[in-house]
Amino acid sequence: MGRALMRLDGRRALIVGGGGAGIGRAITRSLSAAGAAVAVADVDRERAAEAVDEVRSNGGTGFAVTGDVRSSAELSGMIESATAQCGGLDTLVTVVGGQVAFVPAVRLHEMRDEDWDTVYELNLRYVARAVRAVLPGFLRQGGGTIVSVGSVTGFMAAPRQAAYGASKAGLLSLARTVSAEYAADGIRMNVVAGGAIATAVNPATESHVPEIPAGRYGRSDEIAEAVVYLASDAAAYISGQQIVVDGGVSTRGPFD
Repeated sequence: MGRALMRLDGRRALIVGGGGAGIGRAITRSLSAAGAAVAVADVDRERAAEAVDEVRSNGGTGFAVTGDVRSSAELSGMIESATAQCGGLDTLVTVVGGQVAFVPAVRLHEMRDEDWDTVYELNLRYVARAVRAVLPGFLRQGGGTIVSVGSVTGFMAAPRQAAYGASKAGLLSLARTVSAEYAADGIRMNVVAGGAIATAVNPATESHVPEIPAGRYGRSDEIAEAVVYLASDAAAYISGQQIVVDGGVSTRGPFD
């Protein structure tokens, strides 16, 4: 019964913001394997197409959409295209984020306004725009599910990553507000907060492993499986919450 509840057969999901690579690619793969039709949104057209080819080669249904989430017009276009190709949407997953791959990691007083704005755009503002864009459709059809990929830096200190931590903290606040305002309409929003997850832009570093109680970096598919759970009926009574997938990093205190 429990595994059946985690099936997503008949669901139509949009993975927006890096759905073609890294954690987004793993989420695309897992949502499809659970039975959902997936629309893969990525700024790189080839990456989106490759992710869709993988989905289709495994018997799934997938569509590629391309655009930059920092552009309100392009984001709206991606959502409209995904809705049209999937025949509707009932699941939204937001992925892209980060700081060090886009702006320098510096102390707070050294950060430029434009760099703060870039991080905010990539981690919170586009998510709010995407959520606002799908809500009317979710309301008309009587429900929908939103899952955002966050980070433990949203509730832990983030030296030299203040903008990143602050914007990731905003994701949980947004999820709580969506829950309070729309749970009665059958609409849920939750966050998966990742710790040290090995990806191409964040490769595993042996020197950091001793800081992780689990003794290793996390895998993208471990984030993806948490996303599938929150998107499924197995989590039907969970809204406005955060699941932490971090190998125990956030349990460490200042003393050993």
